Amino acid sequence: MHINRFEDDGFAVVAHVLDETACTSISASLGQAISEGTGARSMLEMPWCRALARTIRLHPLIGPALPEHAVAVQCTYFEKSRDQNWLVPIHQDLSIPVREKIGHPALSGWSEKDGAIFVQPPETVLQELVAVRLHIDECGSDDGPLKVVPGSHKAGRLGAQAALTARDNLGEVSCTVGKGGVLILRPLLLHASSKANGSSRRRVLHFVFGPGMLPYGLRWQHAV
Repeated sequence: MHINRFEDDGFAVVAHVLDETACTSISASLGQAISEGTGARSMLEMPWCRALARTIRLHPLIGPALPEHAVAVQCTYFEKSRDQNWLVPIHQDLSIPVREKIGHPALSGWSEKDGAIFVQPPETVLQELVAVRLHIDECGSDDGPLKVVPGSHKAGRLGAQAALTARDNLGEVSCTVGKGGVLILRPLLLHASSKANGSSRRRVLHFVFGPGMLPYGLRWQHAV
């Protein structure tokens, strides 16, 4: 999917963002982080991951798709392999990580995950966000790739039945990504994934970029 169709489709694949050497270096850093028990949702606490977020933001094909004055606000590590394999039903990403809880009627769905506070803000906030999924390994059709519903981000927040109807009406695309490539998507884009076949390893760093300032007195947990 060409980057020029990102706004209409809500997703795009950009190949060869990182070369083999960079992927090997990140793999080593990931191995150390996971062996030390570092939380998968707290990757932006690591200097190498913060530097990687800046590299992604400056990429000539990725940068224009990000919000003006974008900052990295989250990075989550996902790994599918023989020992860690799962499926994810069709959904939208509705929660963001913030520094503290704020009492405001526009904010809902407060939760805590791995010591971080999350909230579901209004659609106007979610519409400004862009997720960038960096693939450390090749993700082919058998490796549990993300499946997306093109254009579904334009419908706003959808309930479970409306999401299934949108998938039936708009269709679904499987997003295979080569090693060192990225999948860019709007968090409101409907997406899902199936289990991998168990014979591969699919590691992804899922970055979320957003505007530096939030409404309602909210503050990002991280802003890189």
